[in-house]
Amino acid sequence: MKLEDLKQRPAGEPMVWLTAMGLALGTVMVVCLLWVIFVNGITVFWPKPVYQLELDANSTHRVSAETNVFAGAISMDREITGADDGTREYQFFVGNKDIYGFMYKFVPQADLVESDRTKLTQPKDIMVAERLEYGNAIFYPVSMQLGTNEVLRAETPDFTTKLYALVEECNERRAKYTALEKKDIGRINHAIRKIDIQIKALTANKTTKEVQADAALTAQIDAKEKEKEKWNAEYEILAKQAEEMREAQEKDSLTYRLVTGEEKTLPLGDFVHIYQPNQFGFGDKVGFFVSQFWGFLSENPREANMEGGIFPAIFGTFVMTVLMSIAVMPFGVLAAIYLREYAKDGLFVRGVRIAVNNLAGVPSIVFGAFGVGFFIYMAGGTIDRLFFPDYVASKVPYFGTGGILWASLTLALMTVPVVVVSTEEALAAVPRAVREGALACGASKWQTIQRVVLPASAPGLLTGLILAMARGAGEVAPLMLVGVVKLAPELPIDSVAPFIHLDYKFMHLGFHIYDVGFQSPDSEAAKPMVFATTFLLILLVVVMNLAAILIRNHLKKKYSTSAF
Repeated sequence: MKLEDLKQRPAGEPMVWLTAMGLALGTVMVVCLLWVIFVNGITVFWPKPVYQLELDANSTHRVSAETNVFAGAISMDREITGADDGTREYQFFVGNKDIYGFMYKFVPQADLVESDRTKLTQPKDIMVAERLEYGNAIFYPVSMQLGTNEVLRAETPDFTTKLYALVEECNERRAKYTALEKKDIGRINHAIRKIDIQIKALTANKTTKEVQADAALTAQIDAKEKEKEKWNAEYEILAKQAEEMREAQEKDSLTYRLVTGEEKTLPLGDFVHIYQPNQFGFGDKVGFFVSQFWGFLSENPREANMEGGIFPAIFGTFVMTVLMSIAVMPFGVLAAIYLREYAKDGLFVRGVRIAVNNLAGVPSIVFGAFGVGFFIYMAGGTIDRLFFPDYVASKVPYFGTGGILWASLTLALMTVPVVVVSTEEALAAVPRAVREGALACGASKWQTIQRVVLPASAPGLLTGLILAMARGAGEVAPLMLVGVVKLAPELPIDSVAPFIHLDYKFMHLGFHIYDVGFQSPDSEAAKPMVFATTFLLILLVVVMNLAAILIRNHLKKKYSTSAF
């Protein structure tokens, strides 16, 4: 190439390459981040082999002071910080927190009698059990006490089959009494609570003598008490059924021995799942992975949210995002229509646009504080005074406290600038000739907007909705003030009238990540749950956005006049 040709090349070409490099670098960083979250989140559910290890006699990393033998699954393998010779250390999941006081243990490779990882012993008959409390246990089975008479030793040929069947029977029984307590007994408790509030409202600001002197008031209270007695009678029947099933969980028990020598006996009802990972083939591992992942999606959390599933958090995040979208779209679209189609350009309109743009930069915690002051105290308190006087009289807030409705409206207010700006751009992109054609055919301005402009700009409107959903679904700071809680097993939508409970507090995946990651008493045990929950939050946002994107693409093909 000649020097003259180089001089004639566009001066901005190096910037093109620079921006391309920036885009590539950003893409690689995002992909790497997602890959780290995916790998660490998915491998939580994959069964790992359990090793039985022997430590050097002088090792200071013993699990038990009496023996230098222990069992565990390797959860991390890393080079020791500051070691010049490349010495590595393993992090073992040893379980049995009720015995050891911890579940994870770092052991230097040099402290192992057999330092070659490929030669570590993997006992075939060792078991791993997921328990309702204290996390997993790793042990050798000793015997089962069946009722009060029969004792089945671990050497019996059908011991393992019988154990698995009894644990599954306990799981089914637990599901039954849990459903009974949540649905039927929950319905009764809700009715009794409502009656108690009504009685408190009737006797508010009245002394005992004043109540007794008022015959009409006494008659009302007696009627309420009789109604309450009927509910209590039904409650006693159902509570007895639940108690009988709970007692049945204690009928059979398992005695097991840890590798370190300790023995322990637990009722089979305390176990969720028992398996032998060292006997798994590939198909068994896949089946175990699917069952564990499904349990993570469908179960309630346990053990300070570090065990069990996250279904209430998934459901709460989804419902809150849907309510936020329903609230933000009408207000954002109407504001954009007025600013673009009706308002004349002037000081007021310019001020509104500046305010909208500045609103997008306000810290989210400020919206949370506004939500507490305006939605909870002002709007919620007013609703309680107008429509729920019994709750006000008994000093029990109904809508005057944090709930999923106020959380959704707070996030809708936070994301409305995104919808306004994107909708304005979408409206401006509709060709002027289309508007003029509609007006020439005799349509009014509103008819033109309603039947021509809005359908043509619908892809752009959905773009704003997608951006609002992506931001709102991941916000945590404002939710901590307006309704999200650590544990809320009662869902905002259930089978108890009125079926949709907008006053309920709720769980959220983002807050769940914060709570488990930074408020957990055991950071090592919480780490797998943090990655798994983060992966689920990203997956939920992606699925909701993909649904909106598919609708947007369909509308884009239908109304090809739009530039979006």
